[in-house]
Amino acid sequence: MSSEMIIRRYRASDQDVVTDLWSRAVRQAHPFIDGEGEGERARVLREVYLVQAENWVAERAGSVIGLLGLLHDGPGAGDGGGPGAEVGGLFVAPEAQGGGAGRELLEHAAALHGALALEVFEGNGRARRFYAHLGFTERGRRTDEETGHPLIALERAAPLKSVSWLHLRDGRLLSVRTRGNDTFYLPGGKYEPGETAREALSRELHEELGLVVPAEELSEAFVIHDVAHGKGGRRLHMTCFTGGPQDIAPAPGREIAEFAWFDRRKARERCAPAHAQVVNRLIAQGRMPG
Repeated sequence: MSSEMIIRRYRASDQDVVTDLWSRAVRQAHPFIDGEGEGERARVLREVYLVQAENWVAERAGSVIGLLGLLHDGPGAGDGGGPGAEVGGLFVAPEAQGGGAGRELLEHAAALHGALALEVFEGNGRARRFYAHLGFTERGRRTDEETGHPLIALERAAPLKSVSWLHLRDGRLLSVRTRGNDTFYLPGGKYEPGETAREALSRELHEELGLVVPAEELSEAFVIHDVAHGKGGRRLHMTCFTGGPQDIAPAPGREIAEFAWFDRRKARERCAPAHAQVVNRLIAQGRMPG
């Protein structure tokens, strides 16, 4: 079986495995709560949250390793994102923690709904560090009526959504620099209202480099989640595409100062942070030298 992680909707047939996963995860995360992971709390999970929430699971090699429950009417998203959502719960099987399932589930939720809010027990230090790493900030505190333990309310703005083109020449990645900026980025940019991702990229390539790349010739390669460069810690959701003409002669538009093809070392030295993830993916795919 493939080891690639899959994010999919929860199914009723998943109930037993996710209940067991939840029980083991919360007992590990909340040793300060008596009866955690069993009894009435387990019944509420099965009969309320797994029925009423928007639930997603992370699956790897045919096994469910993570569960995310979303409640709607969350914080406003802004910047063209969704209406926002509240994370009612995020649980990863103890043996799978540290493998990216929690991050992928959260970024999937952000891609669907925009801004996210959640609460975490003050005593759950590992979870607090995890959310801080992913850009969540504190917005309030309260005492949980059921357990008597303090909860910290966290939130994160909707990610900036962009599209980028992956164009390689002799193993080097095409990058562009805007005027007044020392950092190079992948060709592409943000969506305009009503555009699909492919339409946005086709337009951006024409505006930036004078290239005619029909939207239907673009194929989605992968999505990168990172911190948006120069945006005060805002998260980035960047969809990368391949396709289009390979023999190109770029003609920089008004905003573009120059373009260049970078190898692995130069890309990591001169490009925005998300480039490092892109380069790693391309090396893993054998499209760039390691």
